Amino acid sequence: MTSITLTQAAAKQIRSQIAKNGSGIGLRVGLKPVGCSGYAYTYALADEVRDDEQRIENHDAVLLVANCDLASLDGACLDFVTDGLRQSFQFDNPNVGNTCGCGESFSLKPGAGKGVAA
Repeated sequence: MTSITLTQAAAKQIRSQIAKNGSGIGLRVGLKPVGCSGYAYTYALADEVRDDEQRIENHDAVLLVANCDLASLDGACLDFVTDGLRQSFQFDNPNVGNTCGCGESFSLKPGAGKGVAA
């Protein structure tokens, strides 16, 4: 069983964004190939659960994760952080091997998720 959690701050921000948007059931998170190191996280409000994804509930908020991304996010914790004027969702993901110098992309540790048969 995959374990992905979120902090109270992340849950509050998800609920806030859904309320501001006027609709939605949760935050869809995932990985996309990009950048210098290989992957970047994706975030989007979701109105439905797709057939190929799992619904994860924590602190009265919902994360939706595609089945193909579950292993890459196993053990990760999603937080919402404020750094000066910048606010963003950030994962603390034990499966990340290296991050690029600009901090926008990362690679996965060998055997962690993407491209690995489950």
